[in-house]
Amino acid sequence: MNQAADWSRSITVLRRDAGFLCLELPLELCADRPVDRVERGLREHPAVTRCGVDRRRQQLTIHYLADAASAGEVARHLFSLLPGDCPPAAMLAPEAAAPAAEEHAPGALPDFQWSIQPLLDRVRGLLIPPGTPPEGSLKARLQPVLESALTEKAIVNFFNDIVAFYLIKTHWELITRRWLQNPVLHRNAWLTTFYLVYLLVRYRKTK
Repeated sequence: MNQAADWSRSITVLRRDAGFLCLELPLELCADRPVDRVERGLREHPAVTRCGVDRRRQQLTIHYLADAASAGEVARHLFSLLPGDCPPAAMLAPEAAAPAAEEHAPGALPDFQWSIQPLLDRVRGLLIPPGTPPEGSLKARLQPVLESALTEKAIVNFFNDIVAFYLIKTHWELITRRWLQNPVLHRNAWLTTFYLVYLLVRYRKTK
């Protein structure tokens, strides 16, 4: 399987509205050369009015004319910009995932993955009306902030930070009055702390 096919299967739809797409890109696609090619190629599409890649969040936002092109057509154009042959935009067709429930053996329970993203999508739809806001307006400045904040990844990271600050506050007296004064005696507490920090950092990098 070529690299382009791997990339296209790694692209995740975070939000899809009429005239708007927000996609999460694989890390390799956010390098200088691939991302420049994607942005330049998308701007050449006649229906695309604005697009941009947030490399830190690995997110691509595309504003396009809904009456001139569909989301699938924009996605197929995006895949055509990747090196090599790419599959069609099947990931943007909800009906393609419907027969998956029939593939389970009789009596077997289907896989279930809990997600709050559908709820966040509804909240985003209430806060951000469809369509492209006027360039330079307050809505145009706030829209990217809301789009990045109302994702499952951002919410999970926020609550992880809250838990971390709560644990620091709860153990602050122990840290300052005991653990720091005699770190050898309380080495197990320090090892646990370092391990929890390691898990938090590794989660941020892998997500």
